[in-house]
Amino acid sequence: MQGKAKPAPNAPQDIHVGIDVCKAWLDIFLHPVGRRFRVANHSAGLKLLKRELAAFRVVRVVLEATAKYHRLAARNLHDSGFCVAVINPARSRAFANALGTIAKTDAIDARVLALFGAAIDPRSHTPCPRVLEHLQEMVRARQNAVADRTALANQYGAAATAFLRAELKRRIGAVQTHLQRLEAEIDRLIESDPGLTRRTEILQSIPGVGRTTAIAMAAGLAEMGSCTNKKIALLAGLAPVACDSGDTSGQRHIKGGRGHVRSAIYMAAVTAARCNRDLKIFHDRLLATGKLAKVALTAVMRKIVTLANTLIAEDRLWAASPP
Repeated sequence: MQGKAKPAPNAPQDIHVGIDVCKAWLDIFLHPVGRRFRVANHSAGLKLLKRELAAFRVVRVVLEATAKYHRLAARNLHDSGFCVAVINPARSRAFANALGTIAKTDAIDARVLALFGAAIDPRSHTPCPRVLEHLQEMVRARQNAVADRTALANQYGAAATAFLRAELKRRIGAVQTHLQRLEAEIDRLIESDPGLTRRTEILQSIPGVGRTTAIAMAAGLAEMGSCTNKKIALLAGLAPVACDSGDTSGQRHIKGGRGHVRSAIYMAAVTAARCNRDLKIFHDRLLATGKLAKVALTAVMRKIVTLANTLIAEDRLWAASPP
């Protein structure tokens, strides 16, 4: 642990804790006492952190979502009874700019996160079940493997040398085997959890949504069924965002959200616009009113997400005639 220790106050003091996360370290800042220190990002380091926090009344602990490196700290602190908020790094950076803090170091970021917690009071974070974490990791690994297979297939098609074609063919075979093993593990994880099994079944009942898309949505949009249709569309990056000022009414564009989930929904929307009767009528009506093809398809994607949200909230399969 680094930093100079200060004597513990006679009575516990309310503090907000900011933690900047990296693979090896956690940089911590305690606001308003101004205490900063560093611990290792593993169980022993978190034990030291909680020992330091025992002298205070911790109002909230704020961390940035940093790949997978924040998960251990967020889960450990949550399980120990702390109120933990995990925020998008873009929000903390925008907050730092609003404070006039241009420099960026681990210590500065930890302080900004503590101030963010005190000023904004972000929503607390409950870690998702471990089986869902594992499923998310497997789904992302499958998406990366599919991208690798596509890139290798393109190289194979352009290769003229017999040796290179043989090497690429061998690598394509290895990636295909890797994909099969990933898909088997994904199926095992879903079958091991009744909740995931049911969600996947509901999603697959929607015409146009195949198993791959259903799994991507179940893993990447765990909030489905527990929030509003507008919120789930925003999380998927499919909600049109207003851009108005004064008398000017700007065009609405989608932005943000979870791109890897949106990519999977896109493929389902292409199919649903042709095969799902209701969505085909909706899609064709938008085109008839002069909407661009990509705008109409984005609207179909949003319809799929909101429909899935409703079905999961009501715990029922899709039906041609809703009850």
